[in-house]
Amino acid sequence: MFGLRAINDTSEHAASYYAATVNQTTAYPRLTENLSCDVVVVGGGFSGVNTAVELSERGLDVALIEANRIGWGASGRNGGQIIGGIGHTPERFKKLIGESGINSIYQMGFEARDIIKDRVATYDIQCDLKWGYCDVALKPKHMKQFAAWQAWEKTIGNPHPYTLLDAQELKSVVNSERYLGGLYNTANGHVHPLNLCIGEAEAASQLGAKIFEQSRVIKLIHGDQPIVETEYGRIQAKQIVLAGNAYMGDLVPKLSARVLPSASSVIATEPLSADVAKAILPGDVAVCDPRTALDYFRLSADRRLLFGGLSNYTGMEPRHLIPVMKKKMTQIFPDTADVGIDFAWSGWIGIGINRMPQLGRLADNVRYLQAYSGHGVAPTHMMAKITAESIAGESSRFETMANISHMAFPGGRLLRRPALAIGMAYYKALDLL
Repeated sequence: MFGLRAINDTSEHAASYYAATVNQTTAYPRLTENLSCDVVVVGGGFSGVNTAVELSERGLDVALIEANRIGWGASGRNGGQIIGGIGHTPERFKKLIGESGINSIYQMGFEARDIIKDRVATYDIQCDLKWGYCDVALKPKHMKQFAAWQAWEKTIGNPHPYTLLDAQELKSVVNSERYLGGLYNTANGHVHPLNLCIGEAEAASQLGAKIFEQSRVIKLIHGDQPIVETEYGRIQAKQIVLAGNAYMGDLVPKLSARVLPSASSVIATEPLSADVAKAILPGDVAVCDPRTALDYFRLSADRRLLFGGLSNYTGMEPRHLIPVMKKKMTQIFPDTADVGIDFAWSGWIGIGINRMPQLGRLADNVRYLQAYSGHGVAPTHMMAKITAESIAGESSRFETMANISHMAFPGGRLLRRPALAIGMAYYKALDLL
């Protein structure tokens, strides 16, 4: 179909660099009995796993159900870039959340990265965590935007400095003739996301959470003691948290109508020599450009260049993924023209219309969190924390996010993808001007 193919939907991990270099595989049991607990969490990605960690740290009896493997979806396939901030321009929602809500969202954006830092240290999770990040400019307008961004970060009280780099200064961090400059910070960073997610699941398990894999939820039954059913078992709980995001399918049509699975792809080169790695990314930072269909890249711990992009709203993976991505990569780093590509994979990110994470309730005892729009590694951790706070009775931050309204995508299941693909093509055209 139009040179595209569906993203791998097998129950084991995608054939990614992360799956090939994981510290440990998971083999949690399938749910085959009827159980009860305080809270059942649906979804074994960052949102679900960290909700389980937060709740277990608070002493609640937690069960986590994953349809495939821990980290199988976007949490184990993404570019591994840790980016602070929660959504985009919360000022749009001042009438709904007030000035205090806007300030709370900014503070949560700062805190999100610290949760990862603390969790990795607390539970000794080996996940190649490194700090350092650079947004790069392709045109003069981007440099003006970066200067405004730098000033804005000070205005909102970001405790971390952002440094504006001209073209020559940038080369000490990202050595490419393609860029006119950049905005550098040490608050953001990069990580092996699958090792992080699996390590966090292990932490939840050690804290007492029961984890079940290969256990797709097929039915949700509301009530005073809501129930989630799988093919072979069910769990009754006082509270349910739905954290399946783009991979939850039509379990809850109201939620699936508000999140669009969008495909994003990554390639990983063979290991580079130390000299080549140092020549192209001397700062060993995560990098991203400001376009709608952006490029993002970084070095892995074993000196591979992980290069991502090709975001599209079709939900399909390009058939000629490797040559398309390698061409983009070599335009930025000509020295990689003869470098082999060892891995190529794609996954779904959950897009929301207003680009803010979606948190809320389907009932007093059923919460959900989803739609990080491609920037989820850090925000998932923050949203998991405030969801756990809400269940434990500390609900102010959860209510701030829940008060933001979210529209369903227009056109229903048949028309929403073509409409958004046209919209994305428009913004891509603007990027070229």
